[in-house]
Amino acid sequence: MTDTITSRAGPQVFPPTRWSLVLAAREGVGGESAAALETICQTYWYPLYAFARRSGQSPPDAQDITQGFFQLFLEKQWVKDVDRDKGRLRSFLITALKGFMAKEWRRMSSRKRGGGELHLSIDTQFAESRYAVDPGREFGAEDNFDREWALRLLEISVERLRAEFERLGKPGDFAVLKDFLTAQHASIDYGQAAARLRLSEGATRVAVHRFRKRFRDLYREEVAQTLPDGENLEAELRYLAYAVTRS
Repeated sequence: MTDTITSRAGPQVFPPTRWSLVLAAREGVGGESAAALETICQTYWYPLYAFARRSGQSPPDAQDITQGFFQLFLEKQWVKDVDRDKGRLRSFLITALKGFMAKEWRRMSSRKRGGGELHLSIDTQFAESRYAVDPGREFGAEDNFDREWALRLLEISVERLRAEFERLGKPGDFAVLKDFLTAQHASIDYGQAAARLRLSEGATRVAVHRFRKRFRDLYREEVAQTLPDGENLEAELRYLAYAVTRS
């Protein structure tokens, strides 16, 4: 299976990637384990690609590193020794990538790859377009990785919310309400929104409130599932908010 990733939140939506998938990859057998690993790769390729770029690699080398890392990730089944209690999922992935960059990728690039089950097609043109306009480019490689990680979790949460509205047969309502996710309350034109939603202004206020709360709940769930058991969720939420908003 070959997947081309072309947008941050485009028509191709991947399932949420979290520690449960890593554990499924570790504990599963055959196709089930490979499928879980491929989902991890498909979902988090860009934060890792951006890390390679911020580490000084050229676009072709960053693509080569990202693909090679995930190829080896699958072939060597690195997750077999992973314990959720030992750390955050983002820490596990970035530590593994740094180890790969230090020890493996030059050797792998000197021989023809092949024989693995994972085929990750990276849209380098999209990746470079995003990288070029990313305000996080002035950050160091690890800070930029954390920022992209936080943005990816936000994207996943938005896509889960979108899917919920689609299942309810209300994609149009989602299209209206999503504009209010980050808006200040004082800036929301409830009258205009009510007209678009075909609701009363009072019902629209309730709908916006519930929409924003549901998004927060989904995001908290996504973050929680990337943490080891017992980790402070509130501290991680504060850190990720800082990673996105710092200048």
